[in-house]
Amino acid sequence: MSELRYNIITRDWVVIATERAKRPEDFTKDLKAAPALPVYREGCPFCPGNEGDRSDETFRLGDPRSWRTRSIYNKFPALSHREKLERRDNGTCHSITGFGIAEVIVEHPRHDAVIALMNDAEVEDIIRTYRARYLAVQDTRDIEAVTIFKNHGPRAGTSLEHPHSQLIATPIVPPNVRNRIESATTYFDATGRCPFCHMLEEELRSRVRIVLETEKFVAFMPYASFAPFSVWIFPRRHMSSFNQIDDGETGDLAHILRVTLAKLYHGLKNPDFNYTIRSIPVSEKEVKYFHWYLSIIPRITNPAGFELGSGIFVNVALPEESAGFLRKIECP
Repeated sequence: MSELRYNIITRDWVVIATERAKRPEDFTKDLKAAPALPVYREGCPFCPGNEGDRSDETFRLGDPRSWRTRSIYNKFPALSHREKLERRDNGTCHSITGFGIAEVIVEHPRHDAVIALMNDAEVEDIIRTYRARYLAVQDTRDIEAVTIFKNHGPRAGTSLEHPHSQLIATPIVPPNVRNRIESATTYFDATGRCPFCHMLEEELRSRVRIVLETEKFVAFMPYASFAPFSVWIFPRRHMSSFNQIDDGETGDLAHILRVTLAKLYHGLKNPDFNYTIRSIPVSEKEVKYFHWYLSIIPRITNPAGFELGSGIFVNVALPEESAGFLRKIECP
């Protein structure tokens, strides 16, 4: 029979639809491999040689002609650092001018590169760029939160093929972050424990949803995963903010992220996905109740009317079976 599972981090109830559940192998039947991309595409703004005057560049690893990663201001930003922050209140109508920081992190010179097929050093360059840009923007006046995310594939919302991530710094704390903070503080007040650390301990004890372990990180599928093959990557060390990651941990995170994405790439035929680094707001850099993590959500199902209407998601894949399926996929 189906069951409702509760996620102590997000405070979401999720229906695990065991009667409708698909075997992990069944998801690949409806998935089509993405078309092969060229190494270089004429006119791609992210390919080497098309960088323009570089006035929009905020960071680079490598020299100008043989760069490894670049960060640039988004040409079509949702929020702009050139705006002046102003709040407007008119009765029940509240607004803020579109101030913020929006950057694109170009992950690799090759147009056809994907993290799943890179080597660890290349992925570590990406993680180091994330950290550098996070540290650079976190102390900007009026910035409250920094979100780093990646969209891979059209179903995940990507508009440009060239491998890239994005950073958006906002003058408000996003609801997803605020909700997790409220959940975590409530849990901590009741138990005296960080709920993230507690969840990690329980997952390591049961081991049924573990996907991959390294010295410093653990990848697992949450007990109440709201989407099939959703994976969370937790640092073993308690850290509230992504800015606390050290040099040894960047390499370890690069490895576990690459291998986890490689397992999804080979097991599910390179599915579209989103991943997000969830971190504490910049004004709360070190607290006992919050633990940053990276969330990966493959886009292999679509929410329907019940999910959108109720906020209760239906997962047709058992996290325990899905984790076991990915564990069996060998990736170097």
